[in-house]
Amino acid sequence: MTELRNVEADLSRFRVRILVASIVVVLAFLLLASRLVYLQVVRHDDLDEQAEANRTAIVPIIPNRGLILDRNGVILATNYSAYTLEITPSRLSMPLEKTIDELAQVIDIQLRDRRRFRKLLDESRSFESLPIRTRLTDEEVARFAAQRFRFPGVEIKARLFRNYPWGDLASHVVGYIGRINQSEKKAMEDWSDEDQGNYRGTEYIGKLGVEQSFEKQLHGITGVEQVETSAGGRAVRKLASIPATPGNTVMLSIDIKLQKLVEDMFGERRGALVAIDPKTGEVLSFVSKPTFDPNLFVDGIDAESWQMLNESIDKPLLNRALRGTYPPGSTYKPFMAMAALQTGKRSATTIINDAGSWNFGGHVFRSHGDHGLGPVDMHTSIVKSSNVYYYSLANELGVDAMHDFMKPLGFGQITGIDVQGEVRGVLPSQEWKRNYYKRPEQKKWYAGETISLGIGQGYNAFTMLQLAQATAVLANNGIKHKPRLVIATQDSVSRTRIPVPAAPPVDLGYKPENVAVVRKALVGVTQEGTSARVFAGAGYLSGGKTGTAQAVTIGQKDKYNATKLEEHQRDHALYMAFAPADDPKIALAVIVENAGFGAAHAAPIARRVFDYWLLSQYPSDEDMAAVRKGQAAAPIGKPRNAAEVGWPPAPTAAAPAASSPVAP
Repeated sequence: MTELRNVEADLSRFRVRILVASIVVVLAFLLLASRLVYLQVVRHDDLDEQAEANRTAIVPIIPNRGLILDRNGVILATNYSAYTLEITPSRLSMPLEKTIDELAQVIDIQLRDRRRFRKLLDESRSFESLPIRTRLTDEEVARFAAQRFRFPGVEIKARLFRNYPWGDLASHVVGYIGRINQSEKKAMEDWSDEDQGNYRGTEYIGKLGVEQSFEKQLHGITGVEQVETSAGGRAVRKLASIPATPGNTVMLSIDIKLQKLVEDMFGERRGALVAIDPKTGEVLSFVSKPTFDPNLFVDGIDAESWQMLNESIDKPLLNRALRGTYPPGSTYKPFMAMAALQTGKRSATTIINDAGSWNFGGHVFRSHGDHGLGPVDMHTSIVKSSNVYYYSLANELGVDAMHDFMKPLGFGQITGIDVQGEVRGVLPSQEWKRNYYKRPEQKKWYAGETISLGIGQGYNAFTMLQLAQATAVLANNGIKHKPRLVIATQDSVSRTRIPVPAAPPVDLGYKPENVAVVRKALVGVTQEGTSARVFAGAGYLSGGKTGTAQAVTIGQKDKYNATKLEEHQRDHALYMAFAPADDPKIALAVIVENAGFGAAHAAPIARRVFDYWLLSQYPSDEDMAAVRKGQAAAPIGKPRNAAEVGWPPAPTAAAPAASSPVAP
C-alpha cells in the first residue's frame, strides 16, 4: 500500500528546525563574543593583574639597620650577613620533631637550638618561617642544598644579623633587637599605613635602650623587588626592584672608653653611675652593673640563658641607672640646704647644736653613733654631714614644702631622657600618701615621718639619673637641662650629620649667693670632709657629697652591724659630685649597692672619672684593683695617659671571624 506524504508540511517543519538551530548557534556565538568582550575589555586590567600575580611576586627588601656610635665615632652596634636554616611548620610534609631529627643528620643542631626554636614557635604562628640554626658555614649550606628535596617547608635564607662588638659593654644604653612578638604585632596595627607598609617583611625590632627608642630612625625604608616565579613558587628571575634605604646612623653622647673604665671599676659589684655635662645635659656615662650580653637576644635567647638572666639575684637585666630607685642618704643634704636658703627657713649662719641624736615625739633619731659634732652652721653641716642639722630642718620645712622645692630639681619625676622605661621613683608628700595607700589609717601623714626625709631616708626613693640631674642643676647655678643620650643622626644617603635639637633649659631661679654657699660647702667636703682622702692631690678642685643609705630598716634601738646582715641587706654607698668647682664640666651620681660607706666605695670611682675627663688620666692596674675591692682612696701607682691606653678591647666573638660589619 502506498503511503501518502505532505511534502509541503515536511519542508515547513524542516525550515523551522533550521531557523531554531540557526538562532541557537547565533545566540551561542553572541554569548561567546560578549564573554570575550567582557573578559578582554571590561575585566582586562583585573585579569591581567591576576595573571601577572600568578607569574610574579612582590618581595620586600629589608633595609640595613643603622649603626650606633659613641661620641667619638666608635661603633657600638653594626650588622653582618649570614645564612640561616628556617622551618615553616605549616608547610612540612612530616611531623616537626621528625623533620628536626632528620635535619640534624645533615646540619649540626644542638639542644640549645631546639630550645630556642621551641620558644620562638610558642610566640609565633605555624605559617611563619622560624630559624632553627643560624650562622651556617658554606659547607653546611652546600650539604643542605644537596638534600633540600627531602625537606619541603625548610629553606636556607641569607639574613642580616645585628652585632654588638663589645658584648656586655654599655648594654643597657645600646639595648638590643629581637624577633617581633605577638603583642608587638598587635601594637603595630595602630601604626599609620605608611609605617605598617615600611615594616612589611621586618621580623626584628629594637627591644631596649637606644635600639628601641630610635627604632624608626635605625630601621630605614623597606624596598621592593618584583620577581618571576615558577609554578612551584620559586623565584626564577628578577624583573624590577626599588632598593631599600639603610637606616640612619645614631650617635650617642656617651664616651665608650669612659663607660668601660667605670664598668671595670665596679668589677663584680652592683650599682649605677650617671655622668652629665651640666651645661648641655649630654650624658657622658650611663652605667648599670651587672650588665648582660645583648648578642644573646639577636637570634632569640635560649631558655637556659634566659632563666639565668631573669632569675639571678643580681638582676643583670635591670637598668639600675634608669629604673633602680634608692634612698639618696646624705647626698640629699645639699639640696635640703638649698631649700632652707631659698625658702628663707634658715640662713647659712644659723647654728644648730648636734649632740649626736635628736628627739621628736618620744623617738630618738641617731646621728654619728654615740657622739655629736657640737654647734654647726650650714657649711659645717654639709662638710661634716650632720644628721641632727637636717632632722630639725626637715621638721621646720614640713613634707609638702620639701616636696615643692625638690620637684623642679627632678626628684621623683620623669626626667624625659630619650630612652624608654624610666621610672618616677617617690618624692613623698601628704597628697602622695593619700593616693598611694588604701586603708584610711595608712593615708594619714604623721609628723615623725617627715624627720628622716631630711637625711634622704624614709619614703624617698630616686634614680641615679635623677640625682645626677639635680647635681648638674646645682653645678650649673640653677639652670636645668633635660638629659639626653643621642646628640645626632647621620643620613644614610647624603651622609649629612643632623644634630638632635636639645630641649630649652629651665632656670629654677636660685639666688647666686645661695648657690655659692652650698657649692662652697661641697668643695669643703673634698678638702676637709668625708672625701678629702679620696681627692688628695687632685689636679683640679671639685665639690661632692658622700652618702650611706639603708637598704633595710634598722630598729631605733639597734645599731647597724654589716657583719650580721645578708650581703643584699647592707647599706648602699653613694656619692654626688661636680668638677672643676669654678666652672663645672661634668656632674655625676654613683651608687655601689650594699657596699657600705660612700667615701670608701663610691667616691673613689668618681675621682677616677674626673681624672679621666678633666686630665686624660687612666688608673694604673694596681689602682684599678684597689678600687674594685673598695680599698682605694687617692690614686696609687702611676696613672696612664688615657690616649695611650689600648682601645678597642678585644671584641666579643658574636659574628663569624670572616664576616665584616655591613655599614649603611
